[in-house]
Amino acid sequence: MTHRGAVLVATVAMAAVCALALPQAAWAHAALLRTNPTASGTVATPPSQVALTYDEAVAPKFAVISVTDAGGHQETTAAPAALPSDPDTIAVPVRHLAEGWYLVYWRVISADGHPVRGAFTFAVGPNPGPAPQFVIPSLSESAATPQLVATRWLVFLSMLLAAGLFAMRAVIARPVAAVAAPALRAVSIALGGVLGVALIAIPVYVLVATAGFAQRPWTDLAATVPVVRDSNLGRSFEDLELILLLFAAAAAATLWVDSGARRQRSTATLLALTGALLAAGAALAVPGLAGHAAQTSPAALSLVLDWTHLAAAGVWLGGLAGLLILTLRTSGEARMEVLGRVVPRFSRVAVVSVLLVIGTGVGASLIHLPTLSSLWGTSYGQAILVKVALLAAALVAGGVNNARTTPRLRAALERRDRGLAESGARLLRRTVRVEVALVSATVLAAMVLSSLPPPAKALAEVGQASAHVGPGAVAQTFHHGPYTVHVQVDPNRAAQPSTFTLRLSQGGQPVTNASVVLQFAMLDMEMGTQSYTMPQRSPGTYVRTTPALVMVGHWGVSFEIQPSGGQPFTIIVVDHAEG
Repeated sequence: MTHRGAVLVATVAMAAVCALALPQAAWAHAALLRTNPTASGTVATPPSQVALTYDEAVAPKFAVISVTDAGGHQETTAAPAALPSDPDTIAVPVRHLAEGWYLVYWRVISADGHPVRGAFTFAVGPNPGPAPQFVIPSLSESAATPQLVATRWLVFLSMLLAAGLFAMRAVIARPVAAVAAPALRAVSIALGGVLGVALIAIPVYVLVATAGFAQRPWTDLAATVPVVRDSNLGRSFEDLELILLLFAAAAAATLWVDSGARRQRSTATLLALTGALLAAGAALAVPGLAGHAAQTSPAALSLVLDWTHLAAAGVWLGGLAGLLILTLRTSGEARMEVLGRVVPRFSRVAVVSVLLVIGTGVGASLIHLPTLSSLWGTSYGQAILVKVALLAAALVAGGVNNARTTPRLRAALERRDRGLAESGARLLRRTVRVEVALVSATVLAAMVLSSLPPPAKALAEVGQASAHVGPGAVAQTFHHGPYTVHVQVDPNRAAQPSTFTLRLSQGGQPVTNASVVLQFAMLDMEMGTQSYTMPQRSPGTYVRTTPALVMVGHWGVSFEIQPSGGQPFTIIVVDHAEG
C-alpha cells in the first residue's frame, strides 16, 4: 500500500470516530407520562382515538396499543402512529365506543432495546357501571431471551477477539516478526476469521432483535429487514457493521505495509496503525451508546467506563487467543525465542488490562446499583455476581501464568534451555485454554447482564420501607411518633384502578386537614415517579383512586404526610402488584 493509501485509510477511520464523538442523547426506559383518555377516568363522549405520551420518542412500528371492551372485542381501527405535533405521543384511532369500560394494553420498545408493557382502563359515560374483571395480557417481558443473548454474545466475543488479536499481532508480538512469520501469519488469519464472524453475527443479531421488537419470527425477512433502522438499536448496530468494515480495511493496511522487518515503523505504517486503533475504539464505543451506559447518569462517566471495560477485556481475551496460536504454530528455537519475548510483554499488558476490567466493572456497578442489597436481591445484581465469579476463576488461571509460566519462559530464553521452554509452553497452553474459556463465559454473563434492565434508583429510597405488601388487597397499620397510620389498598392489581385509603390519627382522634401526597416508583426498572394528592374524604381519612400501578411488579409506594401544625413524615411500603 502506498503512503497516500495508508493516509486515506486512517482518515476514513478517524472520520468514523469523529462521527461517534458527536453529542448523543441519553435514554431511559420508556415511561408512560399521561394518557388520553385519562387512565381509570370516565369521559362523557366517546373518544376518536387513544393517545399515550412517553418520556421519550418510541418507534410506532414496534408499538402495540390494544383497546378492548369487556367482552374482549378489539376496538382499534388502524396501527399506532406518532402525533405530528408531538413525537413522544403515539395514538391509535378507535371505533365509536359504546357506554362502558375499556382496557388499553400497550407495549413499546425503549431506546436501549428493552421492551416495556403496561395496561390501564377507562370508561365512557355517563353511566358506565362498575369496572369489570378484564383478562389482562402478560405485563412482564425481558430482552434476555436465549436467541438474543446467544447472538449478542457471538457479536461481542468476535469483536473483542478481533480487537485483541490485532493488538497482539501489530503491537505486542511485532518484535519477533523476523523469527515467527508463519505464527504471526496464523494470528492474522485468525483476526480475519473473527472479523468475518462479527460481520455476519451483527446483522443476524439485529434481525433477531428487530423480530422481537415486531413480535415476528426472525426468519420473516420481508417484514423484518425494512424496519431494522426504525429502532435505535438497529441503527446503532448497522453503523457498527460499517465501522468494523473500516477497522478490517485499516487492519489489513497495517499488516500489509508493516512486515516487522524494520525496527522503526514507517510513517505510512503509523498512520494505518492509528486508523485501525481508532476504528477499533469507535466500534467498542457503539454498544455503550446503544445500551445502558448512555441512559445512566452521569452519562459521560458511564460511557467512559463502558468503553474502557470493553477495550481492556478485548486486549486481554484477544491477547490470550493470540498467545495460544503462537504456542501451537512455533517449535524448537523459534518457540523459545517467541514465547520468551512475547509472554513477558503480554503479561505486563494483561496485568493492566485486568486491573482496568476490575476497576471499571466496580465503577459501573456502583453507578447502576442503588443499594448493596440489590447486588443479590435483583436479577441484574445476580448476573453481576455470576460474572464476578467467572472473572475470579479466570484471574486464578492468569495468576498461574504470571507466577509460573512467564518466569520459566524468560529463564529458558536467557539460558537457551529448550527443555525448560517446552515445559513452559505446555503449561502455557493448558492455562491459556482454561483462561480463554473462562473469559468467554464471562462475556456470556455480561451479555445476560446487558439484556436486563438495571434496578431502579428508587430502590435506594425504599431501604427503610415499613412493610412489604401485596399481591392482593392491603390493610396495614403503622406507627410514627404520636401518629397512627392505617393504609388500605383495594384491589391492588396492575392495570385496574386501585383505591388508596389512609386514616391518620393521634391519641385515637382523627388528624384533620393534613396534606397527604401519594407517590409511586417502579422498582423493577427505571421508570420515573408518579405523584398524586390524597384529598380528605372525611375527618382524618384521605382517599385517592389512581391507575398508577400500570405494570406488574414491585412498586415503592410512599405516603408523604404533613399534619397541620406538626412535623412532616413519610411512610414507605414495597408493594407487589399482579395483573
